[in-house]
This record gives sequence, structure tokens and C-alpha cells, in this order.
Amino acid sequence: MAELSTIARPYAKAAFQTAVEGEALSDWSDMLNLTAQVVVDDTMLLALGNPGLTAAQQAAIFVDVCGDKLSEKGQNFICTLSENKRLSLLPQIAEQFEAFKAELQRSVDVDITSAFDLSEDQTQKLAQALKAKLNRDVNVTSTTDKALVGGLIIRAGDVVIDGSIRGKLAKLAESLNS
Repeated sequence: MAELSTIARPYAKAAFQTAVEGEALSDWSDMLNLTAQVVVDDTMLLALGNPGLTAAQQAAIFVDVCGDKLSEKGQNFICTLSENKRLSLLPQIAEQFEAFKAELQRSVDVDITSAFDLSEDQTQKLAQALKAKLNRDVNVTSTTDKALVGGLIIRAGDVVIDGSIRGKLAKLAESLNS
């Protein structure tokens, strides 16, 4: 998948720069997320895979499906992707765009997995601690996984903090086996 990310990066950067210059980060984010969903639809995959359609026809179909949710610049972006046979990269482009947006806005999505349901107060305290540690605004989502036995696993971008009992037992077993 690294290759797809590499190919998608210049398109994501171009979309991001256009969004920043036009002060339309939110609009572009919405457009890219919509197009990322449309491109993986089974019916759309059939249409895009039709060898009888030109790039312009594929782009026109795509733009028609998205309707008025695409701005003129968004439509031009879709046409450019279609001309270069890169429409299938829209999920990776949207993902990278969101990463650029989060970096600009100094925010990060944090996923907390715990062995037990966290109260709102516990979630808020964790969010405040992570905000101070990461020096960014945090958007917290939490899930429960009984297999952890106890503790937490915190994922914030590339950072993973494994404070679960299961993780500690695995480390102990690894050190005993070496």
C-alpha cells in the first residue's frame, strides 16, 4: 500500500494547497471524503472499469453521481484524476488530505481501547493529559475490548502507548523466552 500512498501524495498536496488558498479546508475535506466513498461503490467500480468509456466520460459520470456536492475546482480535480487514471486513489488522497489538515490545525485523532467502559470524566482527563503530552488538540474516540484484561491502549497517529495487562504479559513472556 505504500506505493499507492506515494502516488496519491502529490494529488493530496495539490488539493490541500488549493483548499488553503481558497480558505475552504472544510469544503474540500467533505468533497474528498464523499468522492472516496463514491469511488469504492460497486456500481461505480463497474463504470470506471468499463474500457469503452473515455477518461472524460468516466469523469462526467463521477461528477454526475456526486452532484452539487462538488465545487467547480472539485470537478476539475476529478477530471484531472480521471485523465491520469488515478480516480482509484481517492481514498488515499482523502486520508492524506486529512493528515495535512490535522497538521495545520495542530490536532490529532486519538483512539483509546480499554478493558472496561470509560466514564466521561475519565475520557476528559485522558484527553487533557494527551493534549499536554502531544501539544495538540485531541479528538478522542474510545472502544472497549475485554481481551485486554485491564489497562489501556492509546493510538495517536504513529504513537501507540500500550498500558494493557495483555501487553505487559506479552512483554514479560518475551523477556522470559529470550
